[in-house]
Amino acid sequence: MTREKIVEKVNAVLAEEFEVELDVFTPDANIKETLSLDSLSLVDLVAIIQYTYKVKVPASDLPKIKTFNDLYDYIEAHLPAE
Repeated sequence: MTREKIVEKVNAVLAEEFEVELDVFTPDANIKETLSLDSLSLVDLVAIIQYTYKVKVPASDLPKIKTFNDLYDYIEAHLPAE
């Protein structure tokens, strides 16, 4: 999957799930602030990523994922081989 496809799909899925407009997704935007995430909705976000991409996101990796760019990088680096 290309980086462009990852970005497109992540933004579409999260926009629908968290009921935000697509234009709020910028690579350097803070995920928690942009999506107004609390600890419970952060768990939802992780579940969505794990389900959609078959990418395991251990709790120890969450502090490293602050911006959307971090999220795209993480997914790209951990995607299972096709």
